[in-house]
Amino acid sequence: MQLPLLRSAKLIRRYKRFLTDIELPNGEIITIHCANTGAMTGCGSPGDIVWYSDSGSTTRKYPHSWEITQLTNGQLVCVNTHRSNQLAFEALQNKQIKELSEYDQILPEVKYGEENSRIDFLLKGDGLPDCYVEVKSITLVKNNIGMFPDAITTRGQKHLRELLTMKKHGHRAVVLFTGLHNGFDCFKIADYIDPEYDRLLKDAQKQGVEAYAYAGEFEISQQIPTALSLTHAVPWVK
Repeated sequence: MQLPLLRSAKLIRRYKRFLTDIELPNGEIITIHCANTGAMTGCGSPGDIVWYSDSGSTTRKYPHSWEITQLTNGQLVCVNTHRSNQLAFEALQNKQIKELSEYDQILPEVKYGEENSRIDFLLKGDGLPDCYVEVKSITLVKNNIGMFPDAITTRGQKHLRELLTMKKHGHRAVVLFTGLHNGFDCFKIADYIDPEYDRLLKDAQKQGVEAYAYAGEFEISQQIPTALSLTHAVPWVK
């Protein structure tokens, strides 16, 4: 996934969920948009480097968007969660998700389920069962372990119930955890944050719902992040 042209600044603070103050190299302080409604645990502390994009819009109140944080340890994390579906779509198109590589048709944002939901991707292929794929972002990393979620996610819990229903109807149902952070080499559910999500996923897996976690890798050109891609499946740990 090609990233937009990015510029760097210093993170001052995030507030009101959608707003972030940053300090430009010339000392100017501006407010940019943050397209992430989550807790963003570990995704940026004051003083970290922020990589932001410029929409060029003259009508948006905040035309700049926070895309990536460069942490003090040098690791990168994409905080714009809108990118996760773009990343997954490209990986599915390029057959990079080996478990789903037999499917040729990718339909985004299809209504499904019993709780008024939309699946991120519905995959179809000749002679194959329909496959419902829900995409989740990995941005929380501790001790080289990627984790999800970073806060209690009632929405994520609902998605697991919907996927289990699809599985019971004879379809494939998949949770795809996508690496928006380049600092992990294994994965687990953050059960200490959301034990109910952990319970629901374990129950769903016992009934045939599939779950995969893939690492993400950034391309760097002249010290600027320019692209992000999914590279390989990572093992799960307890």
